Amino acid sequence: MGNRVGLTVKDPPPGAPVPPILPPQDGFLFLDKAKFPASFAGDVDAEKAAFMADSQVPWGLGAISGRISQPAWRTKPSWYLVTTEDKMIPPDAQRAMSKRAGSTVVEVKGSHAIYVSQPGAVAKLIEEAARGAKATAN
Repeated sequence: MGNRVGLTVKDPPPGAPVPPILPPQDGFLFLDKAKFPASFAGDVDAEKAAFMADSQVPWGLGAISGRISQPAWRTKPSWYLVTTEDKMIPPDAQRAMSKRAGSTVVEVKGSHAIYVSQPGAVAKLIEEAARGAKATAN
C-alpha cells in the first residue's frame, strides 16, 4: 500500500491538504518543522508538537514509493483507525485503503499524531484487534 500513500502525497484529491514534505536529503525525507504542528499534530499541545517537529526521525523514500508484493491484509484480518482530522493522509484516502484491505474500521476525531493526543483510543483499537485476531486464529 506504500504506492497508494505515495500517490496520495503526489496527487492529493481536490481540497485535500498537501503534507509539508521537504525535498529529499541524502535519500531521506523530513517534514517542514514550521508546518509540522498544524499538519501532523494539530490536536497535540503546542510545546509537545514543537518537540515532535524538532525530534522527527528521517524516513526513507521507500516509505512513499515502495511497493508491497504480498500485503498481510490479503490473508490476515486487519484493523484501521481513521483519523478524521488528519492533514497528512486525507481521511477519505484512509477510508479507501481500509476498505480495500477489508479492515475493521474505527473513526476518531484527531490528527495524524493520534497516538500522542489520544493514546486511549489507539490502545482500545489494539485491544480489539488482539481479541479479534485471537478469535479468528481459534
